[in-house]
Amino acid sequence: MSRFEPEPFLGHLKDKVVLLTGGAHGIGAALVKFCVERGAKVCFGDLDAIAGKALLDKVNKTSSGSPVACFKVTDVTQYQSMLELFDLCFQTYRRVDSAVSCAGIIEIGNWFDPNLDLETIRQVPNQKVLDVNLLGSLYFARIASVYLRQGRKDGDDKALVLFSSVAGFKESPGLFVYQATKHGILGLMRSLRLYLPPMTGIRVNAICPWMVPTAMTEGIVSSWKAADLPIQSTSDVARVVAGVACNQELNGKAFYVEGGRAWDIEEGIDRLEPQWLGEEQSRMLAKGQQVLGEGMDWTKKP
Repeated sequence: MSRFEPEPFLGHLKDKVVLLTGGAHGIGAALVKFCVERGAKVCFGDLDAIAGKALLDKVNKTSSGSPVACFKVTDVTQYQSMLELFDLCFQTYRRVDSAVSCAGIIEIGNWFDPNLDLETIRQVPNQKVLDVNLLGSLYFARIASVYLRQGRKDGDDKALVLFSSVAGFKESPGLFVYQATKHGILGLMRSLRLYLPPMTGIRVNAICPWMVPTAMTEGIVSSWKAADLPIQSTSDVARVVAGVACNQELNGKAFYVEGGRAWDIEEGIDRLEPQWLGEEQSRMLAKGQQVLGEGMDWTKKP
């Protein structure tokens, strides 16, 4: 895999406008603080109004001039709520340079509970994880693809960053819906990476963090430490996200983040394809992909 070092690109954060969801807690909150510290303006949303406003007050107090951040209570499962967040950013700063979809939740219940029977299987399972993690990311990407290009000038760099997980490419038993959504995020990124740049000039990449001690992982942290496995802080991941958003050469990559270090997994998958798929199959697949092109004609009727 190809190692990614974010530090050389973080200087580009200065004066950028960054919009993100899930900004009141965890990695999102760390990203808000990191971007502000590096001179960016930040607009963030979260469903937690109290934590969001507290963070807003904290980061704005660090500025001696005008406020460096704005916040709006946002439900990523509601399209209108997401639109209002982007509207706030555009009305406040007149542009969006980087959009980061951080909002996400962990598994709720057990869709495949072995105690299910012919009666209980008739109850519709909770689908909030699906709505927040996948539908919310689809809403975010769709809206961002329009707002990122508003007021764009020649040479302006625009970036969309989506949040997957190690569960996006490695099995996670018990996290049935969560894992499906995180696979879906990588699918979304891969479907957009050839489509968005020629259409809009927007780069799209994905982040796949491993263990980060947050509310989502509190049940496993002690066992993780006992096994002497690498742990990273929310700030470690925020640093990688900011670097990915600022590197104008990156598009269509998925970064596995472990212990504050990042590697692009897409490069290895593509480079080794003839080995794991077969040389002839890989050649035919490449030929088929050329026919498919950038997907511009998929929605056109014959």
